Amino acid sequence: MSDTVQLPLVCTVLPTYNERENIGPLIEGILVNAITPQLVLVVDDGSPDGTAQRVAELAAQHNQADGLKVVLIQRKGEKGLTSAIQRGIDEAIHTYGAEIVTWMDCDLSMPPADVPRLVRAILEQGADLAIGSRWVQGGADVAHGAMARTLSWIINRFARLLLDDRLTDYTSGFIAGRTTVFRNLRLQGDYGEYCIDLLGRAAQAGYHLVEVPYICVPRTAGESKTGANLWDYLVKGRKYVATIWRVRGQAASSKT
Repeated sequence: MSDTVQLPLVCTVLPTYNERENIGPLIEGILVNAITPQLVLVVDDGSPDGTAQRVAELAAQHNQADGLKVVLIQRKGEKGLTSAIQRGIDEAIHTYGAEIVTWMDCDLSMPPADVPRLVRAILEQGADLAIGSRWVQGGADVAHGAMARTLSWIINRFARLLLDDRLTDYTSGFIAGRTTVFRNLRLQGDYGEYCIDLLGRAAQAGYHLVEVPYICVPRTAGESKTGANLWDYLVKGRKYVATIWRVRGQAASSKT
């Protein structure tokens, strides 16, 4: 890309709860690997472990030296992954004028060095949404055990059969997209099903979706929020299946 081309502002939304040990390396990794003007928006839901304080320290450090680079949003009386990401998207668009919004988990399972690869899929391949995929060639999940990987594969295969077979990772949660998409499609759902819903509706709307392989790696600190046991996975999986059926039904209704 030519230096004379004005590059878009990319805002990366990080929804946090008790990620003090991971948030520093994650923010630093995003900023050091950025290929465009980059703003990190941390949306913290009252973490008792001092996550917000650590983000405030990083904001003071980076914002003094380089302009506005890190923003902390502390929510009171609100909680939840989907609503936290949506809050970050809204702030990125309406407050900071971002043209591209990305988001990811904050446990370092999604390498910050891979964020530019998603951004390049938008800038160079014309994608409206770029999805980090564990199931496309070149991707892998080494973070989770056999049970979790098997259940994820089943859910994603089911989604491919009922929605759009061109996508392999409907439960990715590692996304970059043009803000024009998010002005039309708001996130829905409580947890990971929001990603199925978003990608399914985006495909139905005719947006250009590109998958980028990445390797999901184990968290190095803190407790996982994905699933503690088989029952937890089954409860979440039931919501995922219900979401797939709903999005499928919406597509069928729109054709009648």
